[in-house]
Amino acid sequence: MDFITKYPAEVLILLFLIITFLLSGIEKITDWKGNVSFIKEHFKESPLKNSVPLLLVIVLVTELVASFLMIYGIYEIISAGKIFFALVGIELSALTLLFLLIGQRLAKDYQGAMSLGVYFIITILGLMVLTY
Repeated sequence: MDFITKYPAEVLILLFLIITFLLSGIEKITDWKGNVSFIKEHFKESPLKNSVPLLLVIVLVTELVASFLMIYGIYEIISAGKIFFALVGIELSALTLLFLLIGQRLAKDYQGAMSLGVYFIITILGLMVLTY
C-alpha cells in the first residue's frame, strides 16, 4: 500500500482514464451497430461520413490499447515504482482524444469538441505528474 502514499495523483488519474477509455471501448464492442449508426448520423455532413466504421475501429483500438497499457502501468508503479507503461498509455490516451477532437470539429459539433477539453486537461495533468 506504499504506492498509495507515493503515487496517489498518478494512480487516480490513471484509474480515471482507464474507466473512461475501457468502458467506452466495451460499449463500442457491445453495441457496434448502434455506435456506427449514431456516428454515421453525427458525421453525415462531414468529410468523414464514408469512413465511419474504419475510424471507429481505430478509436476503439486506441482506447483499448491505452487502457491496457495504463492498467499494466499501475501494476508497474506498484511493483517496481516505474512509469514507462503508464506514460505510454497516457500518451496514447492524449492521441485518442486528439483524434476525437478532429472528428468533433469536422462534424461541427463544437460543444462536443469543447467537452473533450476536460478529458484532455486531465490527461495532460497525468503526463505532468508522471514526468515531474
